[in-house]
Parts: sequence; structure tokens; C-alpha cells
Amino acid sequence: MQTIGILLVRSTYYKTIGFDLYEGLRSGLQQLGRGDIRIVTENIGFGAEKQQCYRGAERLLLEENADIVIAYIGHRTAQLLRPLFLAANKMLIVLDAGANLPQEWSVSPNVFYHSLHNALGAWLSSKQAVNDGYKNGGMVTNYYDGGYLQTYSLSKGFEEAGGTICFNHATGHTKEDFSMTPLKDHLDEFENAAVLTLFSGDYMQWHFEEIKESLNENTPIYLSPFGFEETMLENAIYPSNNTKGVAAWVKSIDNDENRVFIESLEATGRTPNLFSLLSWESAQIALKILSLLEENKNNIAKTAEALHSFEFMGPRGKTTFHAKTNTSVSPMYNARIVPTENGMCQVELNGIINNTAEEFEILADLELNTVTSSWFNSYTCI
Repeated sequence: MQTIGILLVRSTYYKTIGFDLYEGLRSGLQQLGRGDIRIVTENIGFGAEKQQCYRGAERLLLEENADIVIAYIGHRTAQLLRPLFLAANKMLIVLDAGANLPQEWSVSPNVFYHSLHNALGAWLSSKQAVNDGYKNGGMVTNYYDGGYLQTYSLSKGFEEAGGTICFNHATGHTKEDFSMTPLKDHLDEFENAAVLTLFSGDYMQWHFEEIKESLNENTPIYLSPFGFEETMLENAIYPSNNTKGVAAWVKSIDNDENRVFIESLEATGRTPNLFSLLSWESAQIALKILSLLEENKNNIAKTAEALHSFEFMGPRGKTTFHAKTNTSVSPMYNARIVPTENGMCQVELNGIINNTAEEFEILADLELNTVTSSWFNSYTCI
């Protein structure tokens, strides 16, 4: 019997994340006719403790004899695990929120990244703001979300498109310290400026609440993909008539694969979200790797080379691989926030972005110079 190991995380504001990751993978395998595959799990907390992550992966490989391991971790943790997987001659699929940019795209045939591309979405969203006519902008985040290098992609995207970052506002990451009040002074000083935001989870709800109380109802607000996470938005107050950005996935994407994903997850009693989506899609990648390993007699280099040309249709559309970084690339979507009947938020799609591979190529080639991040946490896991 073939075995897939998965390293699960926990989060204080996405409390179901571990169950979502597990059920997405299990349901995805079942939908593909491989419910016979054994799934074994190990919890790695917030993904920040290096030794815990290493020991968890090692146990799955040695004690559970996993044929392949899937993990919701970031680039820095994946690089720490690389020697382990090289020694074991096994492959690691990293489920990546895409919030960070690595200092270097260190490519190993044993490690592939399946990404939600939050940093790429922030890059595209800020460029959209300039294309909409906003030449001035301010980056608005909190001490947690702002600790990932999605901040760099957001600001560089705005500047590359011809805009100028005129102000930054980073607020506290507790409810007591969270405030958008300084934004009013910034927006009074810089006329016709866009608010370029990076928030996830509860922070998005707090942000919208403060925007509603403090700013003009037509304030232009631009969101990155996690700003469109629907399980949080359904409890968020509608903030502004001009709130838009770039989404990685929402339930209203109109294709057969998305309908099957949603129906399958809801049949298990779970609410589909970004995390179950990512692991659902990883089932297709895992099965392809297992097939290639058998075909290539466990030769990892040949398997990795073949995987570079692998593509599949999923709930987001067609996913391909960027060979230079071993990273998956999927379509993204222009989207905006519209009000529900009770004054909360819902997502309206305004078209697909098909050139994400070309934009990711540009983003991956950016020189970070001395820009760095100290976060090891799996994104949203605090």
C-alpha cells in the first residue's frame, strides 16, 4: 500500500486549518480514484520550530515509510528539510501560501512548491492600482502580515508600474493595538492615494471595521489574495465602495473542477477554503510524482525533470510548473468586494488573469539585496 505523509499546522484564527489540509488531500485522492492510499499525519504546530518540523518529517519517512511527504510550510523551513529528503531519496511537496519571497530560489529535485501566490497577488494588485489611475499609494499592514516579504512585492509592483509609495502604516497585531486612525491624516496629505493592504484572518475583519469608521466610503482599497478569503469575509463589515484586488480562488469560479471540489468538501461537512483547495490540488501532483517515480525506478532527478512539464486542470484553472523555481503557477482573478443584504462582505469576480506565469517570472527575478524576513511560521499560523 502506498503511503502519503502530511505535516499539519495549527492557527489561532484559522482554527480548522489542520482538518482542512487533511480533508482536502483525502477527498482529492478519493475523487481521483485513489482512496486506497494510506495517509499519515504529524503536527508541527505553527511551523516555526525547526527541530519539530525536522523530527516530524523524519518520523513520516522512517517510521511510517511515507512514499512522499506534503507539508504546509514556507521556503526557509523547506530548505532546512532538503538534506533529509535528499538522504532519504524521497520527494517533498510544499504547500506554500506564497507570502514570502526567498533570498534565493534554491532548487532541489526533491522539493516542489505548490503555491497560492499571495506575494504575486500583492504585486499584481498594486500594479492594478496604478493602472486605475492612482499614482500615490500607501502600504497598510500589521506587525505579523508585514513580516513576510509580500510587503516587498507589493511596493515594488506599485513602483514598477509607475506609482510612488508615499506612506506606510503598520499597526499592532492584537485587537487592543490595532488602529487605522493614522490613515486619515495620510490620505488628507496625499491626494488621490490608494490604500494597498496586506492582511489575513481576523486582521482583515478588524481592518474593514476600522476603515468603515474612519475613512470616506469611496476610499480606494486594494487587497492581496488572502484579503479575499471568504470564511473571514462573511463576518467582515463592508468597508468601502471601492475595494478590489487580486484573488487566488473563490467559490464562484465557474468551472467543473471547482464545482466538484466544493461539492466534495461540503459532502464531508467541511467548508471549502484556501487551505483545503491547496491540499485538494496537491493530490494530483502527488499521484503524478508516484507514477513518475515508478516509471523512473525512483530516480528523483528524472522524476523532477518530467514534473516540470506536468500540467493539470483544477478549481483555479490550469496549473503548470515554473521549472527554474520548481513552483506551480495557476491563474489568478481580478475581484472586488460587494455588500451582502446585511452589510457584510462577499466577492464578485471581474475576470481571469492568464499571464500569471510571465508575472511570476519577473517577480522571481527581483533582486532582494538586503531585504529579509525573520519569520519561519507557516503563513497565518500564529
